[in-house]
Amino acid sequence: MQPSINLSLQQTQKLIITPELRQAIVILQLSSLELDNYIQHELQENPLLEVRDDGEVAAAGTQEDNEVYDIDWQEYFADGSDLGYIMASAREVPREWNQDNYLTGQTTLRDHLMLQLKVAATNQRELNIGSYLIGNLDNNGYLRISIKEAASHLKESQDTVWRVLQLIQQFDPPGVGARNLVECLLLQMKQRAGAPPGTEKIIRSYLKDVAEGRMSYIARSLALDLVDVQAAVDYIRSLDPKPGRSFASGPDNSYIVPDIVIERVEGEYVVLVNDTSMPRLGINPTYQMLMRQGGFCDKDTRRFIENKLNAAAWLIRSVEQRRLTIYRVACCLAKKQREFLDKGIRYLKPLNMRQVAEELGIHESTVSRAVANKYVQTPQGVYELKFFFANGFENRNRAMTAEYIKRIIATAIEEEDATCPLTDKQIKEILKAQDIHISRRTVAKYRDELGIPAARKRKRY
Repeated sequence: MQPSINLSLQQTQKLIITPELRQAIVILQLSSLELDNYIQHELQENPLLEVRDDGEVAAAGTQEDNEVYDIDWQEYFADGSDLGYIMASAREVPREWNQDNYLTGQTTLRDHLMLQLKVAATNQRELNIGSYLIGNLDNNGYLRISIKEAASHLKESQDTVWRVLQLIQQFDPPGVGARNLVECLLLQMKQRAGAPPGTEKIIRSYLKDVAEGRMSYIARSLALDLVDVQAAVDYIRSLDPKPGRSFASGPDNSYIVPDIVIERVEGEYVVLVNDTSMPRLGINPTYQMLMRQGGFCDKDTRRFIENKLNAAAWLIRSVEQRRLTIYRVACCLAKKQREFLDKGIRYLKPLNMRQVAEELGIHESTVSRAVANKYVQTPQGVYELKFFFANGFENRNRAMTAEYIKRIIATAIEEEDATCPLTDKQIKEILKAQDIHISRRTVAKYRDELGIPAARKRKRY
């Protein structure tokens, strides 16, 4: 068969991701705080966008103008009662003081140590060396520079730098200024009384065995009783391997602002979209007037205004669509997880995004973006929206989530006899007695996710 070249027409359909569609996708997956920052950036870039207060929004809603460039959002702006929008009361008087007025910056590890150094240093030379060493501590309190490097940089002798480091190692918190884990634990042991016999030797040579729970091996190697080794290991575990972690690493504070609020009202759950802090967007009327006056501006100016007008309209539409989508997803979750809202985590049902997508008639990826980076305030606490999509399985009586099973495992281990800890196989049997049938491997997986060591490492003598 001879190859040939010919022309043919074929009609196909495919989705083209335009810049506007990409913007809508980005907006959907932003949290409230991120969306606020995004809108502020757009307000600076687009002169046709403006922020309106409630009075301006209501006034805009009364205007009757069918001009082609007018955005048909007046009814939306005038109505603040739909879809769970929380309208701030016009009579509400802003508080002059709130809890934020009493917040203060946390003390950093460096500030804490410098305060002690200024008291302990006998001269400016020690103060300079100590300040340099403190500046080279990491957030856990470990020195991340060698004595030789510090001496070379400061043009001081290594003995002088070492003496100042020893001074810092006496500061609070105990163990600060250490160069490795062994030195950190030994420093704390020296500042604390009551170390059992053999503790120093175990710290110097057997920390890995302590982590693996090899008590018998340590006892044989040091010719100690198992009880004495257990006492020493308990003492070591009471020490802090990261003495600096209790201090702030910086001045910033983190807050969680729930995007959704689910409240119980007269026996029913009401879903509210928490967008009271969102600016209400509108179109600048001055530029709208310019568009109506066709001969007032040249062709380039008109094209610029048209482009910005379209961008502003699409942004307003995308923000509204985001609010509607999040509201619908949250309502669906509240309906499907009502038992959790009523009774707690034990009644959280297994749920996946496909089930929600099918019920709402949207794509699964849309649900994924709608719940990304979002938090919900419920009668049971504040959770990520993703928390409602719990893995699990159904038995003959009811559906159970992995979180519920993990709680049973954690409770069983808390109540176990430490001298004879429960193995994964025994935990499996405990779950089986409660009509929860999972494999030993799954038990081990859940136990690891809870940060609970194996039975051999939990055993006490």
